[in-house]
Amino acid sequence: MSVPNVNDAHILIVDDDERIRGLLQKFLARHGFWVTTARDAAHARRLLEGLDFDLLVLDVMMPGEDGLTLTKSLRDTLTTPILLLTAKVESGERIMGLEAGADDYLTKPFEPKELVLRINAILRRVPADAPVNEPPKTLQMGEVRYDVTRGEMWRGNDLVRLTATESALMRIFSAGTHTPVSRAKLVEDLGRDKGQSQERAVDVQITRLRRKIEDDPKNPRYLQTVRGAGYMLAPD
Repeated sequence: MSVPNVNDAHILIVDDDERIRGLLQKFLARHGFWVTTARDAAHARRLLEGLDFDLLVLDVMMPGEDGLTLTKSLRDTLTTPILLLTAKVESGERIMGLEAGADDYLTKPFEPKELVLRINAILRRVPADAPVNEPPKTLQMGEVRYDVTRGEMWRGNDLVRLTATESALMRIFSAGTHTPVSRAKLVEDLGRDKGQSQERAVDVQITRLRRKIEDDPKNPRYLQTVRGAGYMLAPD
């Protein structure tokens, strides 16, 4: 999958507020995005059956199936980046969104320019196609192997689905295995704002990634916590 340019990235906006849908569609279109909108989760599912999107922007508080439930369900089959819009400022809901599989979140009300910045930051984290002539380089972690060149993770013969953020984390760690990376550095490399809330968000992403790598995620062998230094990938 190639990294989409700002001029051709296709965004799906899912929000039950018609006014917000219209405003976001016009604003994002002016910034070069292709934009499709959906009024609820059911409408979004129908669109996803026939169209491919580069990023989904989902409102959390929707009637019927809410954004958190939709995110968790889509993550069973979809790796497309997801940005959640939430009207609540409690960190607990933001953490729930990240645990459900979202790549980032934005609290309402927000400046449309900030949405564009968040979208661009997420799209930059999407892994690019591997150079055709570059020999494969793999890291082995028990039954799991990670193809550094292609940005793919495999467990045996099964491809492990990675979100854009998980792929970005694996690229960061694989660039310096057996070397700790601080939480602040991970926040910076992921293109996020500095602060303890974002470092907590990284902790959640690490927990999700461990579930895909480790046999026992609560006692990680490969994606280790280095006390006082951050996190470290230690392949076989």
